[in-house]
Amino acid sequence: MLTLVAFVVTLGILIAVHEYGHFQVARWCGVKVLRFSLGFGKPIFSRRFGADRTEFVVSILPFGGYVKMLDECELPNPHALSEAELQRAFNRQSVWKRIAIVSAGPAANLILAVLLYWVLFMQGVAGMKPLLGEIEAATPAAQAGFKTQDLITEVAGEGVSSWTDVRWILLQQTIKTPEVTVKVEDQARQTRLLNLRLDSLGKDDFEDDFLGKLGLTPYRPAMLARLGDILPGSVADRAGLRSGDVVLAVNDKPITEWEQFVTLIREQPGKPLALRLQRGSEELDAMVTPDAETEDGKTIGRIGAAFQPDAALMEKLSVTVNYGPLQSFTRAMDKTWETSIFSLKMLGRMVTGEASWKGVSGPVTIASYAGQSAHIGWKSFIGFLALISISLGVLNLLPVPVLDGGHLLYYTVEIFKGSPVSEATMEVGQRIGLAILALLMAVAFYNDITRFITG
Repeated sequence: MLTLVAFVVTLGILIAVHEYGHFQVARWCGVKVLRFSLGFGKPIFSRRFGADRTEFVVSILPFGGYVKMLDECELPNPHALSEAELQRAFNRQSVWKRIAIVSAGPAANLILAVLLYWVLFMQGVAGMKPLLGEIEAATPAAQAGFKTQDLITEVAGEGVSSWTDVRWILLQQTIKTPEVTVKVEDQARQTRLLNLRLDSLGKDDFEDDFLGKLGLTPYRPAMLARLGDILPGSVADRAGLRSGDVVLAVNDKPITEWEQFVTLIREQPGKPLALRLQRGSEELDAMVTPDAETEDGKTIGRIGAAFQPDAALMEKLSVTVNYGPLQSFTRAMDKTWETSIFSLKMLGRMVTGEASWKGVSGPVTIASYAGQSAHIGWKSFIGFLALISISLGVLNLLPVPVLDGGHLLYYTVEIFKGSPVSEATMEVGQRIGLAILALLMAVAFYNDITRFITG
């Protein structure tokens, strides 16, 4: 349910902002707007507002929207309207006004991303310090000389404070250079400059954890199997387990950390397990039989108990970075610009075959990420919303007929040609654009299905 709600909210906000951009600039340019629609198909809500009696519609299919403006080319009898009314038609506007109206949709999505990032940077972005875990042999990180518990402080000359920063900068560097300089600080606070090779990454490596392929993994200290929240009515609740209990053993097998306990529970669905617990200063026994549940096509065990992390240790490993209003706005602008340019570069690499098309996501993947980010918290959801808003803005600016960028291409030709593009050319362009979009949608749905099947 959370995933569904988050997905609908994501689509609703992004589509509404995009179409409102077209709508508002059209009004500023004096164009009469006939309809503002969120979604396609059968209307489920319809009302008329304003001096122009614009019809505001919410339709049953939420995948898109449109702003219908007065256009005498679409009127069955243009002569039925007064000359003053026809002057408000979209097709009678100067090419510069038409460019402004068409550009306003993608621009609104990019402005939304800036505002969302602005809020995030002011509120504070939480993350984990880029402290390195075990360095596997033969990885680029091992060859560069990284050591366990090194703290990454700079990547390519830019300061970093979290793993998110490290990932983003390295992702950008992979399309610029085969090698990057990384500054680290060891436990004795001695700094070193290391040269990390990036050219070992294949185009399919970015689909998963490309940092892991480089040998850069977060430091994960051993955490006691301390129980946190207990789900009411769950196996753990019925067995009398309490928040704060520490699991010492399962079937007389010693448990030293939480992941070990989780693995045993998942591997024993429907089987009775004897737990040895520590509650305060005393030890006690309990019996649990994990419920059998299906996850990604596999049957696993669950008891309905969450993990309670060591607050002091987590505070030591985590970091929250925030800025003042002006610096936050500057950073939000930079983040939106960098993400937009990176998206275009990655798309170009996909076209040339240098990057995998597995990165193209459809509605199923977007819905999944929307639900996951909403579950983590509102800051995570806002970050996700900003990223998708940038993607929507950039996608619509591509010079593909039927997209906003395709219309902008026509208008650019019109500026140099001195007259509008012919209807025959526009018809051919529309067919090409629809074919490109159909291919893109097919790839996205194929990737969605593949991810769903493989988990």
